Amino acid sequence: MVVERSTMLAVRSHGPRDYRIEEVPVPTPGPGEVLIEVGACGICASDMKCWLGGELFWGTAGGRGYVDAGAIAGHEYGGLVVALDDGAGERHGVQLGDRVVAEQIIPCQDCRYCRHNQYWMCQRHHIFGFKHAANGGMAKYNLYPANALVHKVPASLSAGEAAYIEPAACAWHAVDRGEIEPGDTVVICGVGNIGLCMLQIAKLSRPGQLIAIDTKPYRLDLARQLGADLTIDVSRDDAVQAVRDLTEGYGCDVYIEASGNPAAIQQGLEMVRKLGTFVEFSVFNEPATINWTIIGDSKELTIHGSHLGPFCYPKTIQAIADGRLQVKPLLADAFPLTEFDAAMQASLSGGVLKNLIIPV
Repeated sequence: MVVERSTMLAVRSHGPRDYRIEEVPVPTPGPGEVLIEVGACGICASDMKCWLGGELFWGTAGGRGYVDAGAIAGHEYGGLVVALDDGAGERHGVQLGDRVVAEQIIPCQDCRYCRHNQYWMCQRHHIFGFKHAANGGMAKYNLYPANALVHKVPASLSAGEAAYIEPAACAWHAVDRGEIEPGDTVVICGVGNIGLCMLQIAKLSRPGQLIAIDTKPYRLDLARQLGADLTIDVSRDDAVQAVRDLTEGYGCDVYIEASGNPAAIQQGLEMVRKLGTFVEFSVFNEPATINWTIIGDSKELTIHGSHLGPFCYPKTIQAIADGRLQVKPLLADAFPLTEFDAAMQASLSGGVLKNLIIPV
């Protein structure tokens, strides 16, 4: 396969509310590297928070944030292998024409965590879509470095479904962290893109009651369609009391926080039963204040964080391919890359789930 152009359009992040469509060189693969033609790239909640600005992403004055100014945005994407350096095909198990997706993290393979097979917590990693060393998928072509973790994607999946693999794998890891047992009462707080994937994945563990919490009626409607036994609009109802009423006053067994709202943390601590499990998934733009006494003295809770989707890509790809995990109902509109601003505004409206950027 031949890449017939030397430049391409890309969305580059220069600062809060300052994302520009610019012409940049098409990358050339070096040793062990793979060049893909991007099919579609999803807009993630973290992309929205990054665009809006915040200390986490851009740092304080004189400090260094999570984003390199000028990096190509986007981390939810897949594509077609169009160029390989010598040895790259064998290294990654791919060949020209394969459809592929890479995990969001590019681990160093040498730090303490990588040596202990905990690569998703790599000390010296790069993340696609935020750093110059790992430019993202909002461009016609994207380069997978030699240390990238590449997975094949079935031809049966659409470009939009392939773009959903990364967030769905993150959802699967969070559900795994919940250690759900058959018969458990499980609460998914926040049923946006990833929360609705969590809901479907949690259903596979045969919970006794699966409860979705959100503030948007259309999301709660989708949650019911995708397997929720009960939905609670937290803007209208006392969610904590409702869950206690359903569980003889005890509370839920597992609470997974995916709303991104700091208030959902205290809500979860109050909602989960003694000796229950709380999984924190969301990325917050501001600190959250909670009553830590609940965690220890009052309830002796198990608290798990959840980061990325380690070891979850193969089973996520298979579940999307065989229909156990439905992501097509979550896809909204597809925008050409040249209409990035409109795509971002549509995503920020909160009235849709996953918008896609289509490179041109």
